Amino acid sequence: MTKEEFEDFLDEVTGRLRSEALAAPFKNAQEFENRVRIVVNEVVEDPDVTIDFHPHAQAFPDIAVGEFGIEVKFTTNDTWRSVANSVLETNRIDAVKTVYIVFGKMGGVPDVKWGEYEKSVMHVRTSHVPRFEVEIGAPTSLFEQMGVVYDKFRHLPMHEKMQYIREYARKRLKGGERLWWLEDAPGEEHTLPIQARLYTELDNAEKVRLRAEAVLLCPQIVQSGRAKHKYDDIALYLLTYHGVLCHQARDLFSAGSVANPDNDDSGGLYIERALKLIENELRNAALRMDGALFEEYWGKDVAPEGRIAEWLRRADAAAGERWKPSEVLFLDE
Repeated sequence: MTKEEFEDFLDEVTGRLRSEALAAPFKNAQEFENRVRIVVNEVVEDPDVTIDFHPHAQAFPDIAVGEFGIEVKFTTNDTWRSVANSVLETNRIDAVKTVYIVFGKMGGVPDVKWGEYEKSVMHVRTSHVPRFEVEIGAPTSLFEQMGVVYDKFRHLPMHEKMQYIREYARKRLKGGERLWWLEDAPGEEHTLPIQARLYTELDNAEKVRLRAEAVLLCPQIVQSGRAKHKYDDIALYLLTYHGVLCHQARDLFSAGSVANPDNDDSGGLYIERALKLIENELRNAALRMDGALFEEYWGKDVAPEGRIAEWLRRADAAAGERWKPSEVLFLDE
């Protein structure tokens, strides 16, 4: 069966299902998928094609028709959009080369349509396991936005898929938002802790370690205490990457850091003192932290041995004319 012949086949299948839905809307996804399978079996004419009525529960796509596959989507809402399968495609049916969607929309005027899978995937959700979202008639596919064809993407190892997904997600970030998932390779998984912790309740060693990491990623901390959003990225980093809640991000530079962030009349002296106290911790953080973090916060990764020098360059620019961090910090760099 050619691609054109299979699409004619789908026209007949969805035409029958549309008529049935208009007469009596399908009640749930299981009922609809079962009916799609039956109609496909009735319409198919190739004697060499056998429709599996008892597939693996997680098989992708739902129905194999020789080298073609049908992923069945269903909604009781008036929309052609739905969450789809995981980007892993762990249980992909090997024989299937080209995938289509048959979508049953029971909200509004009941209807059934088909679409090419590659053209219908228009977004990827990343709240847990990354999952595609599909939409019949989507103006732009996700793969067009990522600059990779689906058939190439689906064969990539997961860490290479994540490189495309992270870049796509970064382009969609709004002001003040950060990615919390930074997996770059197998074994580098990051999971947001289930139990959030208060920064003020951490032991001193962990406070210092986290303070150093946050300062290193966010050199804008050297700005005037009156600068708006100065602490935003630091607070988001602690929360999204470590599950640590800081009611006041300036707590990082409170009495425990020999600093008073509310008194900024000393031309940056309070932050200078606070940073001098953790110079060694900053060096250690620069050497051990994941490069993906610097790519996320700085827009590029920097070799570990060059991170302090790059931090000083960025801090000098952030401090403006008030003071020059490179003249008082890390003087041996």
